[in-house]
Amino acid sequence: MAHFIDRRLNSKGKSTVNRQRFLRRYKKQIKGSVADAIGQRSVTDVDSGESITIPKRDVSEPVFHTGKGGVRDMVHPGNDQFTRGDRIERPEDNEGGGGSGQGDASDQGEGQDEFSFQISKDEYLDLLFDDLELPNLKKTQYNKVVQYETYRAGYQTDGNPANLDIVRSLKGSVARRIALTAGKKRAIKEAQQKIAAFKADTHEHPIEIAALELEIEALQQRIKRVPFIDTFDLRFKNYDKRPIPTSKAVMFCLMDVSGSMDQATKEVAKRFYILLYLFLTRNYKDVDVVYIRHHTQAKEVDEQEFFYSQETGGTIVSSALKLMDQIVQERYDSQEWNIYAAQASDGDNWADDSPTCGELLRKALLPYTRYYAYIEITTRSHQSLWREYESVAQSNGNFAMKHIQDPQDIFPIFRELFKKEQAKQTEG
Repeated sequence: MAHFIDRRLNSKGKSTVNRQRFLRRYKKQIKGSVADAIGQRSVTDVDSGESITIPKRDVSEPVFHTGKGGVRDMVHPGNDQFTRGDRIERPEDNEGGGGSGQGDASDQGEGQDEFSFQISKDEYLDLLFDDLELPNLKKTQYNKVVQYETYRAGYQTDGNPANLDIVRSLKGSVARRIALTAGKKRAIKEAQQKIAAFKADTHEHPIEIAALELEIEALQQRIKRVPFIDTFDLRFKNYDKRPIPTSKAVMFCLMDVSGSMDQATKEVAKRFYILLYLFLTRNYKDVDVVYIRHHTQAKEVDEQEFFYSQETGGTIVSSALKLMDQIVQERYDSQEWNIYAAQASDGDNWADDSPTCGELLRKALLPYTRYYAYIEITTRSHQSLWREYESVAQSNGNFAMKHIQDPQDIFPIFRELFKKEQAKQTEG
């Protein structure tokens, strides 16, 4: 059995294999550093790499060395200040160790520099979304009813004449004719050059010229016998069928953009949604994302408008819930789609509208929603919407609500909302 060791260097001059081994070994410490860093990032740079710092003591390696052995005679100098058993007092504050630096010395004993290194975007996102998933994701189609879609699967040398790819076949014909005739054409050119040289000579060479002309004629006949197109050149388009994914999901992102949401609060909400978008697009291939902004009225928008529009107004939260229900009824059959929702708000709402929101959730949205996450971003006391949603959460297991006070809370809350069930049981 042969073993192959990849010793190619990456751009940093280190072995890629060793780098991945390092990331696996210190995964716990690196994940902690990533979690601390996410709260400090702006809206636009969540999907870039990160400079990670972990304590140097966590990356120290065991060292083997030869211990002292045998019998030794040693002479230790004595002193005239201390005797065995004396207790030495700690120096007074600001007396330090008498070094040449400008600051004061520490009284906490020895210290170590922290170990810093750079991780790539992919490594950063892998660590960021480790152990996360969409809760309650289920197959939404019957096992016996499997739909297939036809897709292009390259080319084949035989098939239906209707699937003949003329351009591809002609390219193959040209390549074949060049390969079969290039040497003969080169020989004809060399023979013609020799004939020209003989004719330019002062002596006559009729026999040599006749032989070369016969050779040229024979080569030209062989070139003509090469067919313009052969069955070997034919290429037919190949089509195959693949099953349509049985687990389709859609995520509704509902964001409050009313006047009570100041810029700092909107910034926190955007960070949460960008984190959610990266998680969905990186971990799942077949997830639709629907963006809804609302104040007194709700509107479905694209990604650009959702994150950067400056529109504002009053607050009627139920308008967003009604629009979500309308979109589901029109485009996302709950029998075929896993439906998720994430709502961000500062909790401010018309008092008379909060009971309407609770009613819409209980009777319209939660019966077909796999998971509904509500985050409230505020440093004030909770208002009527939070209290109404608390009663919804008590009677519906697929409804979760969390409170975010500052940017440092975003990632821990995000992990709590989307942590894998197995990881939750392990922690419990």
